[in-house]
Amino acid sequence: MNQYETVFILTPVLSDVQMKEAVEKFKDVLQAEGAEIINEENWGLKKLAYPIQKKSTGFYQLLEFDADPAVISKLEVAFRRDERVIRFLTFKKDKHAAEYAAKRRNIKSSKKEGN
Repeated sequence: MNQYETVFILTPVLSDVQMKEAVEKFKDVLQAEGAEIINEENWGLKKLAYPIQKKSTGFYQLLEFDADPAVISKLEVAFRRDERVIRFLTFKKDKHAAEYAAKRRNIKSSKKEGN
């Protein structure tokens, strides 16, 4: 099992319910293939660096997960088939990136507990 991180951008015309439904769909694809989701972050509505499909903003979402390499192609097919996704990027983390991500999650969770 390798550790992966995927960021995808959903079209800004979705309601909150539709956005959460789309995220759940992709999480279900991963879990159906035996992947273990480590972290999920909703970065919210952000301005894009350049217009994509005549849209200047999008909902950013991050998923970190452990999975076999074969799962990635199935996830990316699901991204391509879904019209709500305007961009996505998935990459395999090396051991240094995985350590950094774990530290970042720990710092973030300790800040939440402190507030």
